Amino acid sequence: MLEPKKLALIRILQILQEKSDPNHAFTQEDIATYLNKDYGIEIERKAIARNLSLLKEAGYDIESTRNGSYLASRDFEDCELRLLIDGVLSSRYINAKHSKDLIEKLCKLSNEQFKSNVKNIYSVNEWSKSKSVDLFYNIDVIDEAIEKNRQITFDYNKYGIDKKLYKSASHTVSPYQLILHNQRYFLMALNEKRGDIVYYRMDRITNICLSDTPLTSLKSIKGYEAGIDYRRFSSSLPYMFSDEVQKISFKAPEWMSDQIVDWFGFDFKVERANDGECIFNINASPKAMEYWAMQYLNYVEVLQPTELREKIKSNIQSALNKYN
Repeated sequence: MLEPKKLALIRILQILQEKSDPNHAFTQEDIATYLNKDYGIEIERKAIARNLSLLKEAGYDIESTRNGSYLASRDFEDCELRLLIDGVLSSRYINAKHSKDLIEKLCKLSNEQFKSNVKNIYSVNEWSKSKSVDLFYNIDVIDEAIEKNRQITFDYNKYGIDKKLYKSASHTVSPYQLILHNQRYFLMALNEKRGDIVYYRMDRITNICLSDTPLTSLKSIKGYEAGIDYRRFSSSLPYMFSDEVQKISFKAPEWMSDQIVDWFGFDFKVERANDGECIFNINASPKAMEYWAMQYLNYVEVLQPTELREKIKSNIQSALNKYN
């Protein structure tokens, strides 16, 4: 299909964006060849030179050397694109199809040479991915609900032994924030029936609908009068529980400091114990701490609060009964 010559400026820019880099410069003859072959545009070398000058005047970082012209910089460096692509690839909450589509779009922000080197776009189906196809639609509805101060309703699902999602309950909630944690995407919301803050897995939500009912103001909820306290949110780590944060003390070997930073961040105090181990003091969700302490049962001893210590002892006895 032949295009009018007045589109040459845009097409020259596209050629440089799609094909050029410091190792792949294009002479005016090269550009003329691509204009003719890909777009049916025939113009003289002088016109190409004028268009290149116009693009430079417009702010595009185009370098011209004896070897030709190329786009010297882009909105994203290739290493930044690789980082974003790896993030999409490893995100369990994005299904395989959407992951591949997103990686394709990210590749288009560089040139053809970059895409040819991104081999992992072809292995996306080999990664452990959510099977949910509703994620991006759900995000749109939730964003609209937050913007319009409206409640939402949805079905919440769980996987069965056949690896398929099944509805476990319907929920009406006031949505407040979308949160990414531990490669999972969560909706922070008030469960209107239970009256407490709940973190819902986004890849478990289906049949979402925007309600006409105004959402409950977050500031009207006890503990959230000043809005979202992200330090309080981080205290729900390493798992997403919304129970009241408490001061928790536990004993662990010094070498576990690295693991503790990974799971809880840097907001903890530590002192050495007489037996050569360390006592760590943190502010965290007791439910989250219960699960975490059980995971590191061979190394971690919860000291306080007493209720949490007794709960873990009960868990250990229950587990021992199973193995006996």
